[in-house]
Amino acid sequence: MSGDRAAYLQVARDIREQVSSGQLKPGDKLPSFAALSEHYKVSNTVIRAAMLLLKAEGLIDGRQSKCVYVTDPHPR
Repeated sequence: MSGDRAAYLQVARDIREQVSSGQLKPGDKLPSFAALSEHYKVSNTVIRAAMLLLKAEGLIDGRQSKCVYVTDPHPR
């Protein structure tokens, strides 16, 4: 991916698309930062920036033990 700035936006877009397509569902655990970093061929810093963006959008939520989950867009 080209440039850290564009890379985190691409990673966030890809994960966002996986959520909207149903490939990732509410409650699903995302891979570790290390696994995402390896998959997207980017640094942990890029993954962290993408996760912060997705968390700000309310698409994901961090939990204790550093696991990240897809949120439920329609909480009961």
